[in-house]
Amino acid sequence: MPTKLGQNFLKNNDIVKKIVAAADLKSDDLVLEIGPGKGILTEELAKVAGKVVAVELDRNLVPLLKTRFKNQKNVEIIEGDILKTDISSLLGHQMSKSEKNYKIVANLPYYITSPIIRLFLESELPPTEMILMVQKEVAERIVAKPGQMSILAVSVQYYANAEILFEVGKENFEPVPEVDSCVIKIIPRLKTSPGASRHPLLKKGEGEDGKKFFQIVKAGFSAKRKTLVNNLSNSLHLDKTLVEKKLKTAGLKPTVRAQELSIEDWKNLVKLLF
Repeated sequence: MPTKLGQNFLKNNDIVKKIVAAADLKSDDLVLEIGPGKGILTEELAKVAGKVVAVELDRNLVPLLKTRFKNQKNVEIIEGDILKTDISSLLGHQMSKSEKNYKIVANLPYYITSPIIRLFLESELPPTEMILMVQKEVAERIVAKPGQMSILAVSVQYYANAEILFEVGKENFEPVPEVDSCVIKIIPRLKTSPGASRHPLLKKGEGEDGKKFFQIVKAGFSAKRKTLVNNLSNSLHLDKTLVEKKLKTAGLKPTVRAQELSIEDWKNLVKLLF
């Protein structure tokens, strides 16, 4: 049985080292670890990173972590809920004014995987990279191709490039979960122009477009068994004939379903429907 907070603690040091190697950390890197648990990954991260900020929700684990790393100057243990934490306040004082960069490396509790990924991809201060241990099924959904897309896949791929690095069997955890896991790499597409807001949207004004984008996406996925034209017309209160015409203009068949569209297909639809 997993803990009451859904944590399954990684116990294989070889897997831990493989995760840290995948993060390609430098001696001046700032790392945010979410859900450090008993600190097995934290310890390995601290050997190579400049600073590790580990946020743990379980108040029973925090004293153990603080004791374990009391002599480790480059490790900071914080008790808190990452979903309710101001990221700028949490990490801002750790960063130089010129280089506001950090990476996330974490074995995420299964029940909050999707909210955490969305939180950081939509943040005004997104990481440069995320190396995450997640449930295998979730990893496969994140990197899905048109034909098997979901709202999660669209949400991640709209903001970032994602790939599965390797699988991790359930026997490497304690307590043993019911499913296997995967380590994935997610790299947000960040603005790089001078003076640009460090947000994972590529073009000026795309923040507002993002709201429209996800309004259309949510409408498109609103009823799994229905075609895209039916979902869009019903959810957005649009004439079905009009929607069919827009789909045709976008090069899509009237029988197409939401899971068949690529990110570019969705972007084209947004332009046509607004």
